[in-house]
Amino acid sequence: MPGPRELLYDIPTIFIALGLLAGMLVAMIIAYLIGRRSHRNQSEEGRSQTTAVQGSMLGLLALLLGFTFSLGLSRHDARSTAVVHEANAIGTAWLRTDFLPADLRTVAQADLRRYTRLRLEAAEVSADQHQRRARLIANAEAAFGDLWKQASEHAVVKGGPSAVSYAASLNDMIDALGARDAAIERHVPEIVLFMLFGTFILSGAMLGFSSGLAGTLPATPVYLMLALIVLLVFMIIDLDRPRRGLIEVDQRSLAAVLAGMQPK
Repeated sequence: MPGPRELLYDIPTIFIALGLLAGMLVAMIIAYLIGRRSHRNQSEEGRSQTTAVQGSMLGLLALLLGFTFSLGLSRHDARSTAVVHEANAIGTAWLRTDFLPADLRTVAQADLRRYTRLRLEAAEVSADQHQRRARLIANAEAAFGDLWKQASEHAVVKGGPSAVSYAASLNDMIDALGARDAAIERHVPEIVLFMLFGTFILSGAMLGFSSGLAGTLPATPVYLMLALIVLLVFMIIDLDRPRRGLIEVDQRSLAAVLAGMQPK
């Protein structure tokens, strides 16, 4: 089930990064002009105070940047772990189909292959293809519904430990599906990102203002630092977009399970 609508998630990452860079540069230029105008009237105490505030803001910026990067990386790791758990659950259900009667085993294995293929295809669909992903998820749920109906009917008619064991593996599958979909929809809160962006822009303004007070243009290291900040922001947002960014969640464990299901 899709999560709440998020503004930043619908904007390409590169546009967000370039917009942030432009905002920082504009803030720095405006603040530089203000500082340049105040250059002659500013006392040494005022310059010292500006330098202290600038250092404090850069420290706050580093703290927010590290916190947000850690949060985005942990979400990415959680999604990768969820893929492995779902692959393991499907693999266990596949192995337990050997306990079923021959006629039911053939049908169950065909439905399991279809379910796994649909889950893998849904994971590879870009986040902006909402209709296609919803269709794949609905088809996967229908395939699971067929599996559960077969397992419940078999448990009623035959019963026994094998039927219970197979039904339990299907239950683990649906739990893994829910956990994985929830991990996909869980992102860094937008309020944290907006606070981070605001701190970046204010930091750029402080750098420009202090340069204006000093009567010199911002040095090359200042621009290099701005570029590095924007690159880090790009990575944070990209980590937070499992089906849209350049950094993708590894689906090899699920693909390996599907490959092992193919008839020999």
